[in-house]
Amino acid sequence: MQTQKQVAAEHSDDEKYDTEREGENELPEEPEAGRPLNEIWREIQGCNDWEGLLDPMNAHLRREIIRYGEFAQACYDSFDFDPHSRYCGTCKYQGAHFFKKLHMADNGYEISRYLYATSNINLPNFFHKSSLSSVWSTHANWMGYVAVSTNEEEIKRLGRRDIMVAWRGTVTYLEWIYDLKDILCSANFSDDPTVKIELGFHDLYTKKDNDCHYCTYSAREQILSEIKRLVDRYAGEQLSITFTGHSLGAALGLLSAYDTAELKLNTTRDQKIPITVFSFAGPRVGNLKFKERCDELGVKILRITNVHDKVPTVPGIITNEKFQYLKRIEEAISFPWSYAHVGVELQLDHKASPFLLATSDLRCAHNLEAHLHLVDGYHGKGRRFKLATKRDIALVNKDSDFLNKDYNVPPFWKQDENKGMVRGSDGRWAVPHRPRIEAHPPDTAHQLKLVFDKSTTNAHGYSNGNNVSNF
Repeated sequence: MQTQKQVAAEHSDDEKYDTEREGENELPEEPEAGRPLNEIWREIQGCNDWEGLLDPMNAHLRREIIRYGEFAQACYDSFDFDPHSRYCGTCKYQGAHFFKKLHMADNGYEISRYLYATSNINLPNFFHKSSLSSVWSTHANWMGYVAVSTNEEEIKRLGRRDIMVAWRGTVTYLEWIYDLKDILCSANFSDDPTVKIELGFHDLYTKKDNDCHYCTYSAREQILSEIKRLVDRYAGEQLSITFTGHSLGAALGLLSAYDTAELKLNTTRDQKIPITVFSFAGPRVGNLKFKERCDELGVKILRITNVHDKVPTVPGIITNEKFQYLKRIEEAISFPWSYAHVGVELQLDHKASPFLLATSDLRCAHNLEAHLHLVDGYHGKGRRFKLATKRDIALVNKDSDFLNKDYNVPPFWKQDENKGMVRGSDGRWAVPHRPRIEAHPPDTAHQLKLVFDKSTTNAHGYSNGNNVSNF
């Protein structure tokens, strides 16, 4: 059985995958390619809403989108989806070995903490549980991670130290979408009750379970306490806070970015730390007031979408940002199905790639690796598709069947060697025990107290409305 590394290596011949084989000419040098990232990183992070960087596509921005997309993809590659495993629903790897196990050891980041959420919410088809009686947890799922750039060369290249949050989505397609009730609820992250988000996203982010070791703190409390700790730890340095995620993970990335900004965790004595979201195939999260509040707070969101993907069209299929009277409806009545996308959209079309099949399989249109492939070949509206970074196209078929059959890449090839089974000294095959992963750092409660003490009085002078009793 081949490993991920072996399959990718067999299909890494640049000449085979280069569209020059079709007689195409070289594209002109991409704009700003000669300027180092550390000089223009704020623009790449969206300080000017990516004006002039998307059409034509800026070379630095392309690489950053792909890089953050790979951080999001790591959530899928490390997650145990197998219902026959007692560890189903958790991460396969210890934090110290996470990037090494995924062949990402040279990315210059270190895992700071893992994130968990309780499965006792109204999005049952998103969570994965073991069919066995003896499992790691019956109430929790691993949701992603927080990482921070620690390599000095990488920090120099980036122009700052980056605090990065990656949220797990779902590789299954529409099951969790069907569970959305399209009902809005007040976010309750400030004293403005008109800022509303979808109820399922709110529950996933804020609910906790005191009977579960991994969910004694909500996903919200876990992420806020860790961002507070890291911002304090690296006080005085040039920092950025970047969120990334695919599908439902994109929704959680936007929600946690808004929450971080609302609590002013990105505001220190020395600087206002830029907050950016690289969102892949994300649904709408909140109402128009939510969008307007994100804009006021300066949260920058770049939404990477495929025109053939249906997930970014929900919730709010009818009443959304394209509806002329949306603002009037929200102001006149408490309308529970009014949604608006936030940020700038980079819209891609998988039919532009000569490497992909013409298929009606909606899962392919939603696939994250396919999105990263499309980013690699995109140069601007109406411009010819041509791979810029020569990213291995075999990755597209990692968990899909989307590549043209001419490339002889097997579909759904990503799997653990021997499906995780290991032969013991007695000659028997079994899934080895995994070391217990720490649920929460011991200073989580202390950091949360600092979070809500900081936000007790906001810039407008009124109480923020966050419940300190949550922890």
